[in-house]
Amino acid sequence: MYALQIDKESPFSAAFRGSDGWGWVSNVIGVGASFGILTSLLVSMLGQARYLCVIGRSSVVPAWLARVHPETATPVNASAFLGVFTAAIALFTDLNVLLNLVSIGTLFVFYMVGNAVVYRRYVAVGATSPWPTMSFLLSFSSVSVTFTLIWQFAPAGLAKAVLLGGCTVVAVAVLQVFYYLVPQARKPEHWGVPLMPWIPAVSIFLNVFLLGSLDGPSYLRFAFFSAFTVLVYVFYSVHASYDAEENGGLVKVAESMSHHPAGKDCGGGGGFQV
Repeated sequence: MYALQIDKESPFSAAFRGSDGWGWVSNVIGVGASFGILTSLLVSMLGQARYLCVIGRSSVVPAWLARVHPETATPVNASAFLGVFTAAIALFTDLNVLLNLVSIGTLFVFYMVGNAVVYRRYVAVGATSPWPTMSFLLSFSSVSVTFTLIWQFAPAGLAKAVLLGGCTVVAVAVLQVFYYLVPQARKPEHWGVPLMPWIPAVSIFLNVFLLGSLDGPSYLRFAFFSAFTVLVYVFYSVHASYDAEENGGLVKVAESMSHHPAGKDCGGGGGFQV
């Protein structure tokens, strides 16, 4: 089978279906892909349920989600809720929409992590000013966004190459100025991100660049869900967590989850830490 005869929308395994003697490879790839998808989903559920359990302990979400099963020492309520909720979304939502939502959410989180790593290494609350680091992060992100917009929308030609080269020079210059003028406020005792701030800066740039490849409707959906989350946090989570702390509710939740020794950490029998 020639490459041009393969449907672009078909899975990778389709490349072997029209080849003599290679049909079995298509089945092997299909089985492997199915197990890979299942494994990815189960691992995601394992982690997300424990995140939700920990958040529930502080009453940011209903404390019912923080309940740990006394025998299995697992966050059974959070696992069941996430399973039903994600299954409903997957059932009624187009696959391409879900993929773009997952992509934009993941890339945005990684972008924020890159910024947080730099901020934590260079800013010590009460000891150093945050403004040099904030200025660097804002400047570098702006250059990354400019580079991405030029890459996506500027017509091909010499002018585009010059503009992209100019953005690269500015980004490197900003990095160098920050590296030589702003000292690190913390030195990791055991292990820390090496080559600071270069590695986080590369992460910031790559995530911004990849975010620029997504379509407009994905940003609208992301903005809608982000606004919904902020509204829930402002009108429910802040008040619920404050009231729970004032009334000793956080202590009661912790005590209710301590009946089983392994249930104190929202993990399994081995004391899984979040």
